[in-house]
Formats: sequence, C-alpha cells, structure tokens
Amino acid sequence: MTSIFQRAMGAEFDRLHPQLQRRFSVGLDSGEACTGTGSMDEILHGRSFVRPFLALGGSRNVLVPRAGRNIPFVIENVPYRDAYGRETVTFVRTFRFPGRPHRFDATMVFSPERDCIVDYLGTHQHLASDLRFSADRTGALVIRSGEHRFREGPVDARVPHLIGGDAVARESYDEEAGRFRIDVRVTNRRFGLLVGYRGSFTVQYEAVATRGVRAGLRPVREEARV
Repeated sequence: MTSIFQRAMGAEFDRLHPQLQRRFSVGLDSGEACTGTGSMDEILHGRSFVRPFLALGGSRNVLVPRAGRNIPFVIENVPYRDAYGRETVTFVRTFRFPGRPHRFDATMVFSPERDCIVDYLGTHQHLASDLRFSADRTGALVIRSGEHRFREGPVDARVPHLIGGDAVARESYDEEAGRFRIDVRVTNRRFGLLVGYRGSFTVQYEAVATRGVRAGLRPVREEARV
C-alpha cells in the first residue's frame, strides 16, 4: 500500500517518525483519513503592506488573513479521486478565530511528470505549487515549496519570485506530549515574512468508507494542469 506522499519520498519515507509515517500514509490504498485537532500558539504576519494581499487570498481560502495567539485549529486530511481520476488528499485547515473562522484550503496530488507533490491552493485551485518532502535527522518531515503557477482559463503563468512566497513547513511528533507539532513560514525573497504559524495537535484516524468526503471539503473548481 502506497500513499501519494510515500511515492513522492521513496525510501526516505522510512526515516520519518512512525507516527508521521502513519499520518502521511492516509490515502485510498490505506483506506484511512485523519483529522487533527489542536491550537496554534501563534499566527504571524509580515509588514503591514502584506495584509491587503492576505485579505484577498483569504477570500479564496489561501493563507491566513488574521494574526493571533492560541487559536483553535482543525486540519482535515481526506483522500478521494478527483474529476480527472487522480488520487487527491485534502489539507483543509480551519483556524477558529474569535467571531469568525478562517480556512486555508489545499488539495495535493502526486505528479509523475514533475516527480513531486503538486499542491493546489484555495477554493478554485488557481495556484499550484511544487512541494518537496524530506525527513530530517530527527525523523521530522520538512516540506519546501518550489515553483508556483497561476491557472485561470487559458492563462498558465509562472509566478515570479518577486511576488511569490517560499514556504517551509516542519512537522514533528512530540512523544512526551503525545502531539504533532507544526511550524510553517511563508517568506518573500525581498520582503521577508509574509505569514507563519506554529502549534500542535492530536490526530484521530477514520475509515474513508465510513467518513466520506463531507460537503464543502472539495474545491469548487478542479484544475487539470499540474
């Protein structure tokens, strides 16, 4: 049984902590989905001029348009087959800010052509990013973004580094606390930090056949191009 993440990482997948191996084995072969529930210790934004762009992205569930501390958090990782027959895993994050929750949606597929995970961002999959997965010496998972592409109708354009963001995420398992820990930073090569968050969560596994894909979890529009 092989998940899209195992395909992307190859033998390096076996270097991950066993709890991370199970978490990133969610898929159609394993028949498992998982839901993480916890709290973000802090959600950070960069300089004030990035906030309008974060607010614009937030209208399509891209990134996090608000900052805060001790924000309750849920992440839903559910596998399904999309309209183009590709195995897809949701990474739908809900940040329960006071007054109004905000979502950061992503759906991931493995691209044999690009030999990496392709991460479609937002409700309409207008943005696609290459993701490279690796295990560090402690068994934590490190995810780094590569090329970003914008797709809308006939438009298929590479996002220049000047306006794009480089994402680095590190997910580990804290055995003493019995929790997963996550630290994400999205930076711009010229302007520095755009957005970041760190926190921890526990995970509950469920059978995909029983759980299903709830209404509103899949994107409104699916993009064929990788």
